[in-house]
Amino acid sequence: MFSKSRINEPGPKQGDEQNKPDQAAAKPATPKAPAEFTPSAPKAKPPASVLSADLTVTGNLKTTGDIQIEGTVEGDIRAHLLTVGETATVKGELIADDVVVNGRVIGRVRGLKVRLTSTAKVEGDIIHKTIAIENGAHFEGSVQRADDPLGGTKTPMPTPKSAATGEAK
Repeated sequence: MFSKSRINEPGPKQGDEQNKPDQAAAKPATPKAPAEFTPSAPKAKPPASVLSADLTVTGNLKTTGDIQIEGTVEGDIRAHLLTVGETATVKGELIADDVVVNGRVIGRVRGLKVRLTSTAKVEGDIIHKTIAIENGAHFEGSVQRADDPLGGTKTPMPTPKSAATGEAK
């Protein structure tokens, strides 16, 4: 009544053995091709450039990326995100979309968002769109809010001495 045939057995069938290697090669290639071209791959952000604590730079630095300063820089710095580490000292103007100061800055700071942490020591003027100054930060200078703090050039700000003495320049 019942006969055992290969048609009903689980596993590869007679006609499938020849097609299976071709299908195995074709199937993985089709799904992997779209996975390789994901839209998130071009948006991957490179890591920040780090200037180590034993490095001293004399001159200006300019990048569209991120910079983390741990050493000493004597010159102006322009970046997207600029972080001044606790051990760092910068003598010059800082210009960035986001500026985070943990160390020492002697010079003007210009940024859309400026943040002085509790370990910051800033001697100079700050021009910002938004600012945050943590408790314990040391700051000597003036603060000015501007809708476009990055757009202006180096415009002289009134010094406290000329305002106090009433001298006209």
